[in-house]
Amino acid sequence: MANTKSAEKRNRQAQKRRARNINVRTTVKDAVKNLRDTLTSDAGKAPDAFKAAASRINKAASKGVIHKRAASRRISRLAKAVNRAKAAAK
Repeated sequence: MANTKSAEKRNRQAQKRRARNINVRTTVKDAVKNLRDTLTSDAGKAPDAFKAAASRINKAASKGVIHKRAASRRISRLAKAVNRAKAAAK
């Protein structure tokens, strides 16, 4: 429990940031899940889904929700999966 006005304000700010961060993380997870579903069902549409997922991940990294290197690692792994799916489709 906050005892001072500044601590109460900090608590309010933290709650707002937490809600915002949860929302951003959820959109990232949804985009990645959409990409994974696209890879299994229709590999032809995978590049568009990859572009959307990479964009969401980069946006989350720029806002500080996830670390830049973690974002880069995730995008790299997704790109590998897309390339593997394209190769398998040929």
